[in-house]
Amino acid sequence: MILRALTLAGGVAGAAVTSQFPEYSQQYLQRLGGAVDALHEVVADFDASAQAVGLSRSDALAQMTGTAFMERRRTDMAETFARYDALDTALTRLQGQGPFMRAYHLSQMSDPQIARAAWQEFQPAVPLNFAGVIFASVGFVAGGLGLGLLMRLLRAPFRRRRPPTPAQGR
Repeated sequence: MILRALTLAGGVAGAAVTSQFPEYSQQYLQRLGGAVDALHEVVADFDASAQAVGLSRSDALAQMTGTAFMERRRTDMAETFARYDALDTALTRLQGQGPFMRAYHLSQMSDPQIARAAWQEFQPAVPLNFAGVIFASVGFVAGGLGLGLLMRLLRAPFRRRRPPTPAQGR
């Protein structure tokens, strides 16, 4: 009886957590779009400055030497270009996708700064749409099975073993 109640509690907890994914992923996608837009301005400005003096991006970066500040700035810009490329790729894969495909591409939602910002603004809600119900159902099953399995494993060492019964009818 207690095992069933705990399994049900695990299912409800799993449903509550996973049903929030569609809304959280939407928040993440909005933040991702904002970050890509902001980084695009920085990259475009750098590229325009380089082009104005007849340099490519890589040539302009290569010329940023001579002082500790210039070396530091070159490193910062190289990191900015790499982050922009990674976030732009993630945005391209996630944009226009529904919650099921965003779950499929979950690895594209791995930027810690964007995840932290999305989480700070996230407001849990009761999902009343099809996607929310499906995610809640999957979470309910996974939570129930997971906690039920864990409880059975924890209970196993304390079970009494039944003595073997003699063969009947001999």
